[in-house]
Amino acid sequence: MNKTEVLVADDHAIIRNGLRNILNDTDDLVVAGEAANGNVLLDMIRSRDWGMLILDLSMPGRNGLDLIKLVKAERPHLPILIFTMHQEEQYAVRALRAGAAGYLTKEYDGDFLLSAVRKVARGGVYVSTKVAELLAADVSRAHVAPAHTLLSNREFEIFSRIVAGQSLTEIANDLALSIKTVSTHKSHLMEKMGVSHQVDLVRYAVQHGLLDHNPD
Repeated sequence: MNKTEVLVADDHAIIRNGLRNILNDTDDLVVAGEAANGNVLLDMIRSRDWGMLILDLSMPGRNGLDLIKLVKAERPHLPILIFTMHQEEQYAVRALRAGAAGYLTKEYDGDFLLSAVRKVARGGVYVSTKVAELLAADVSRAHVAPAHTLLSNREFEIFSRIVAGQSLTEIANDLALSIKTVSTHKSHLMEKMGVSHQVDLVRYAVQHGLLDHNPD
């Protein structure tokens, strides 16, 4: 039986090791490559075909949502499963819109993971009940989109980090951007969301369930 060759992209070695142990213990899956940052991931994507990609959204130097689009531009038919600490309310709909075929948080156990990996590897779409509800709500309220859905992926990334308590300097360092660029994004996103103070961003995040209680 030919095993599906899985590429794992996560900046935490313990997560990569755990995925390797779980997948390599099956008859149909094998971790055939690993990437610890976005640049390495793109190099590996270009180097050969893969059966599927398991991708963390928090990769050094690259916005996870942008990475999905870059990977799909190189390999349009490559199935991507997002495996992340970020809760569904934050990124699931955006990730699926960008081209991911599944979204799973790291709080789920190995059985859930294997079920999701196999479904995505076979060309299917894996969404939890919560993600399905978010997708349905997203469609039903499309004509009155919440303010945060109007943000670009980069703006939403910076918004999420601001409300999580990161300073502009920390955000700039994490995303490999200048402080001036981060500050400009902050100004734009606050204008789009119609707020004038940072505390208003935090209040909005609480009201819409966007605070990340399990930071990656």
